[in-house]
Amino acid sequence: MTRSALRTRRILQVAGASAAALLTLSACSSSDPGTDAGSSSAKPSGTVTVFAAASLEESFKTLGEQFEKDHPGTKVAFNFGGSDTLAASITGGAPADVFAAASTKTMAIVTDNQDAAGTPATFVRNQLEIATLPGNPDRISSLKDLTKPGLKVVLCDKSVPCGAAARKALDAGGLKVTPVSYEQDVKSALTKVELKEADAAVVYKTDVRAAGDKVEGVDFPESAEAVNDYPIALLKNAPNPKAAKAFMALVRSAEGQKVLSRAGFLKP
Repeated sequence: MTRSALRTRRILQVAGASAAALLTLSACSSSDPGTDAGSSSAKPSGTVTVFAAASLEESFKTLGEQFEKDHPGTKVAFNFGGSDTLAASITGGAPADVFAAASTKTMAIVTDNQDAAGTPATFVRNQLEIATLPGNPDRISSLKDLTKPGLKVVLCDKSVPCGAAARKALDAGGLKVTPVSYEQDVKSALTKVELKEADAAVVYKTDVRAAGDKVEGVDFPESAEAVNDYPIALLKNAPNPKAAKAFMALVRSAEGQKVLSRAGFLKP
């Protein structure tokens, strides 16, 4: 073989090896799930666990259904309850991805324990209302009417946001109410009226609206002194942070805000 032919063969061999290397590198970069491109394009999947205040139950269930529809293969698992109880569970190590509280005070339990990832964001606000029996047979028209002798009134415990707000409203009016029971979340307080075990309860406007014709709502001016901000946060040890962030984005989106507004929540 001539010297010229040998040199041509070597050039072709080098070119072929370079092309093969480039193809291998390209294949690795496009298929490696650990690359930034791969991780950023991945869609939410799996279960996202959301701990949320009891007053968010109807709205969040609607948003959960929408989230699962928008992201096939996902599931939203909810744990609704009193914000203080949920916060204690989170700081105690309960696995969860998202926490939506009914007050900044209960969210602080989580953030002070450094269990939140980033700064919580207020996504809605809520205001109190008196829930009475259908038709309002006791003719309750003000917060002061709850002090009437013989009237069976239910309040949320002061440790939960609806109870703390009720106490603030009563203090603003210089009123003292002796309830027949203190409940651990707002749904439990409302249920007492729905079952006719109480004549009235101080709950949120959203809960009165969700109850439909089971109760009747009575506004009172002191409620303006006790409006609660609702913060939401991604949790530091979230098992599914990608899906958690996507769910939080839905809650704060225009679509999510419409659902919450229809339920009676106020804009942040």
